[in-house]
This record gives sequence, C-alpha cells and structure tokens, in this order.
Amino acid sequence: MTDTTPTTAPSIVLVTGPSGAGRSTAINALEELGYEVIDNLPLSLLPRLLDGPPLSRPLALGLDVRNRDFGVNALIEIIDQLSSRPDHDPQVRYVDADEEELVRRYSETRRRHPLAPAGSPLAGIIKERELLLPVRGRADVLINTTGLTPHDLRAEIDRWFASEDGRHLGVTLHSFSYKRGLPRGMDIVMDCRFLRNPHWGPNLRALDGRDASVAAYIAEVQRCDAYFDQVKSLIDLLLPAHKDEGKTHLSIGFGCTGGQHRSVAMTEQMASALAKDGWQVSKRHREIERRDAQNNKGQQG
Repeated sequence: MTDTTPTTAPSIVLVTGPSGAGRSTAINALEELGYEVIDNLPLSLLPRLLDGPPLSRPLALGLDVRNRDFGVNALIEIIDQLSSRPDHDPQVRYVDADEEELVRRYSETRRRHPLAPAGSPLAGIIKERELLLPVRGRADVLINTTGLTPHDLRAEIDRWFASEDGRHLGVTLHSFSYKRGLPRGMDIVMDCRFLRNPHWGPNLRALDGRDASVAAYIAEVQRCDAYFDQVKSLIDLLLPAHKDEGKTHLSIGFGCTGGQHRSVAMTEQMASALAKDGWQVSKRHREIERRDAQNNKGQQG
C-alpha cells in the first residue's frame, strides 16, 4: 500500500469556516492524503491531545460552531499558542463561500442551520459569518468554494498539499495598511508607499487596486515596473530555496498607507505572475475584506 503522507507537511492544519462552505469535504480530502483527521474535537481537549505522544503523521482538525465549547476567542488563543511552540507548524485554512451560494446549498439540501435551527438558513448564515470574522482574518489561506463542486474542492486541496516529489510550497500574498499594523505571520514584507498614489488621482479614490485604471495609474511612473521586476526576481530566488528547505507555506505582504490601492495592485500583479509560473497562490486583501464586512453588516442592520 502506498504511503500518501506528505513528507514535509505542516504538523497541524486547522480547517474551519461557515457551515455549508465545504469544510467536511476539505477534511476528507486531507485524510485521503495521509493526514490523521479529527473532526469537531472539543477545543478544551486540544491541549491534552498535543501534550500527548508526538504526532506520527500530520494532523488535520475540523473546527466550526458545532464543536462543543466552541468560541472564537478560545480558537484564536489556541492558534496563538500553537504558533508559539517550536514543535508545531500550524496552518489555518478557512473554507468559505458567498452568502448567496450558502443559501442555495441549504435550500437544495433542506438542512437546518446550526445557529438557526427553528428559523431561516439565511439568519443562521449571517450570524455565523459575523461570528467567524476574527478567525477568517487569522487564516493563512482562504479557499472560496463558490461555484466549486466537491470534486473541484478536493482537487484544490490536492494542489495545496500534494506534489510529485512530496514537497509543496503554497504562497499567500497579503495587501495591508501600515496604519493598522502588519498582518500576523508575515515571512516577507515589501513597502509600496513610495509608488504613485491613486488616492490623489481623479475619480480613482473610491476604487481599489483590483481596478485596471488604478493599476495603470500606478504603473505610469517608470519606477513601478522596475520595483516589480526586482521584487519578482527576489521571490523567484527565494521560493525554490524555501521549498528545498522543506517549508510548506510562505506569506508575503505588500503594504501601503491605506491598503486600498498600491499594495492591492502589487499583490494582484504578483499573484498573477507567480500563478503563471506554476506556484499555488492565495490572495488576501485585509483592508478590503474588512471594509466589505463592515458594509455588509451595515446593510444587514
């Protein structure tokens, strides 16, 4: 029988996200890759598990609101504790889906939402998404399953955790605002504040770096292309080196003043370039995610 255990996998993968987004499918896919899987373990028992005998293979834990004694603060505290221990390499995978997609899935299966067993699934979905926002912000990788079949999600998990030589490196690119501090867990941080600022450009302030007109405005200054090329060359040098050393995940941050324009544009451009080179890439736009969450909360209120 072939041993499918990843040889340089993170020792612990925490898989969480809103109900109906595909967390169970992701957990099952990890089990097929050789992970020891424990689903819905009470959080109070996790320290006892980790203080026991050393892990013989990577561990994947499925965590959501159905866990006994589940609490967002308790989960974040556990993430912090694991990150501080040299004998563990924890990674948090947040499996998410758009609100409309979650409503559709609950409607098709006629399941009751765990946070609204006597009400509409939408009420439970809204409540759970708001509850999990702090955990979402702490995730190393965000996997949006909107439009994905279970087979597609399994393939996505395979791409992140399996490779022909048993060594795989996933890259997460983060955009952020220096005013709000650096995101946790950054391995490399690049400063974009010297680039041309679309905040002062006509009709660009309300847009963000994902818009083509914003990216074009930033790129009009010659140093932008030179900066991108130099950073790309550095990353091209570092990624294979980190992979050869057995690292399974690398977080790279691009920061600017507000986290809306320059850092977002650089993150988008770099993500496209690295994906074209064959790297497994995930993008996180911290300030945009925060803004969208606040807007959604205001609309729902």
